[in-house]
Amino acid sequence: MTHPPESGSRRFSRRRVLALLGAGGSVGLAGCGTGSGDVRYGDERSVDLPTTVDTNASNASAASAAAASAQLEGDAYAVQLDALALRDHGMVVRDDYRGAVVQGSIENTGHQRIELVEVRARVYNSDGEQLGRYLDSTDDLAAGSTWSFEIVVLEDPADIASYDVAVLGSLA
Repeated sequence: MTHPPESGSRRFSRRRVLALLGAGGSVGLAGCGTGSGDVRYGDERSVDLPTTVDTNASNASAASAAAASAQLEGDAYAVQLDALALRDHGMVVRDDYRGAVVQGSIENTGHQRIELVEVRARVYNSDGEQLGRYLDSTDDLAAGSTWSFEIVVLEDPADIASYDVAVLGSLA
């Protein structure tokens, strides 16, 4: 069956309208975040870490294992989302290959699954200079679910005076 030319162009217009509506919906969902691309970190938290524990800085094998576990590069599509709530966090020193870690939990308080959740930590020395930025991430955090994170920090615990964290995510 053939359609008159105007019918075909009308169909093209309907497809185009539907495509634009779909793109608009995606942009609308992306707007559920709270940021304009800038990452907002929470208040800086001071730490008093033990320096007598054998950490990854003193053992080449442990340092290599920690470096393999540490995540340094974040996802460029991750933004701050209102549905992600940082429930708790703290810094401890593990007596294994991980050494200094920032641990805590994040809850998806929203009504839809979040495809990517990322928590970033920046660590500082006693002079306030940033020593590094590290992260942990997970995929597919269901609505109402809580995720426990552990960020491996590749700095000597004796050098760390404080840290701060930011929680990011991506819907799709």
